[in-house]
Amino acid sequence: MADSSFDIVSKVERQEVDNALNQAAKEISQRYDFKGVGASIDWSGEKVEMRANSEERVKAVLDIFETKLVKRGISLKSLDAGEPQASGKEYKIFASVEEGITQENAKKVAKIIRDEGPKGVKAQVQGDELRVTSKSRDDLQSVQQLLKGKDLDFAIQFVNYR
Repeated sequence: MADSSFDIVSKVERQEVDNALNQAAKEISQRYDFKGVGASIDWSGEKVEMRANSEERVKAVLDIFETKLVKRGISLKSLDAGEPQASGKEYKIFASVEEGITQENAKKVAKIIRDEGPKGVKAQVQGDELRVTSKSRDDLQSVQQLLKGKDLDFAIQFVNYR
């Protein structure tokens, strides 16, 4: 019988991020507590730029954006938001959406699978994803449960389950 496998990836649906950003922008434009504070949220190249006239307001804009991301099923682990920076009379926060598993994170996951996973399960790094193979589908499912239970500092999804 052929080996069963699945891939561990860290991908973000760009359209969902865009939808969350548009929803946040709409809420910011309509909320009374944001009137006259110059609050806005926008794409700035590949990063999301949030701005307002005070540090508290710009943090509130970030909070609204995070809420919209969670409602759309996007893990906040994939959002890398910086600290508020003063820029003239306003404050800005730049946030980027992280995709792909770095080599060091892939090695961490492979080590967890090797040390704590069932015997006979192999994990190999393939670019920015990790392929996990085993003869038993039950072992693959137990690896998925093991990784879901771990508090990794990056978002993971399981795809191509065969």
